Amino acid sequence: MGSRGEDDAGFLEPSYAVAGFAAAAELRGRLGDAAREEDVVAAACGYWGRRGLGTRPEHVLVAPGGSALLLALLAARGGDVLVPRPCAAWWLPQAPLLGRAAHPVPTPAAYGGVPDPYALLETVRRVRREGGDPRLLVLGVVDDPTGTVPGPEAIDAALEAAAGCGLTVVADESLRDTPHSPHHFLVLSPAHAYPDDVVVLSDLAGALLPAGWPLALARFPGTPAGRALRARTADALTAQGARPAAPLFAPAAHALAEPRALRVGTRASARAHGIVARAAHARATAAGALALPPRAGRSLLVDLGPFREALAARGVLDAVDLEADLGARLPFPVHGGHRFGDPLTALRVRVPTAGLLGPSPAARAPALTSPDPLALPEPRRALSMFEAVLRDLAAAEPPHAPAPGHRQEGTGTGKGTE
Repeated sequence: MGSRGEDDAGFLEPSYAVAGFAAAAELRGRLGDAAREEDVVAAACGYWGRRGLGTRPEHVLVAPGGSALLLALLAARGGDVLVPRPCAAWWLPQAPLLGRAAHPVPTPAAYGGVPDPYALLETVRRVRREGGDPRLLVLGVVDDPTGTVPGPEAIDAALEAAAGCGLTVVADESLRDTPHSPHHFLVLSPAHAYPDDVVVLSDLAGALLPAGWPLALARFPGTPAGRALRARTADALTAQGARPAAPLFAPAAHALAEPRALRVGTRASARAHGIVARAAHARATAAGALALPPRAGRSLLVDLGPFREALAARGVLDAVDLEADLGARLPFPVHGGHRFGDPLTALRVRVPTAGLLGPSPAARAPALTSPDPLALPEPRRALSMFEAVLRDLAAAEPPHAPAPGHRQEGTGTGKGTE
């Protein structure tokens, strides 16, 4: 879970630009001559330019996956890193690999992806008092795992706090093109408001390319400091031996050019994931669980804290137990909140909407283009099982208190029933 991978059904389906191809080499052959890294960079400049971020080739860096790119960024910037809690699982392993600390910062109650600005200021002050050296903040414009989208005001507040602390901001925009309802939610890049202070990171694997094809991009500020950070990051990638695979250049350049078929397919896929996400959210909250309504991405985070006593009666005491218990009951894997920076004792799980659409890419394909995915057998079956499991947990009786005068094992005290 430290990086995107084919075993995580929560990440995106292969895009319509590449779906159906057995391997990158086959797609490259159909697209023509092999592309070069420079072609990917040029396509990335066009991709960001269409989103209002003027980008020159010397601002861009290509890497073999988001995890390798973030590791190189942390190595180049130095110091400790701050992340919102919860956050994308693949953000978390990099700092410990470098012997650095990753400090979680609470997020506001209404959304994830960015830290609460006051909590960020206090965390930075505390870390510095304790001898730490916070230098970098990672945030997301679409939050995985909650599926929420922080608004422009929330991003501005977090960026203002980060700037006041002298932090470099890395904005993960891997999921920016996944709003469930693009007419209502516009995902804005923090680099619009703070062009000199924000590094934009986009992991194409799982977004514009299949999850098993690792390729990621970074857009650096066009300032002397930005150019220096890009150079140091490139050196860190070289030191890792982290070179992107040449067979991926052609499909990546093709996908970044956003041909019409890809745009249509991406919108249809986002719509389908949004429909099942809303259905799962409604069922979870109706059963008594807590969850923020997802607005984008491919997951929602469900808090089963209200079922704590009933879960304890089943021997489920923490997020690891909860992941195992629900994974054994549901037809798709869920992931405990501890994988996303939550405390182990928090009874939260990330539910992948891909698993609700079907057990495999082939089984999910009809739902991704259906006008009514909930009418199809696979989503209907998965949602019914999801609802049944939650209602079973909600209805379970908590542990009975012992009879009057009965000695509880291990306590040495007697406790009567109410």
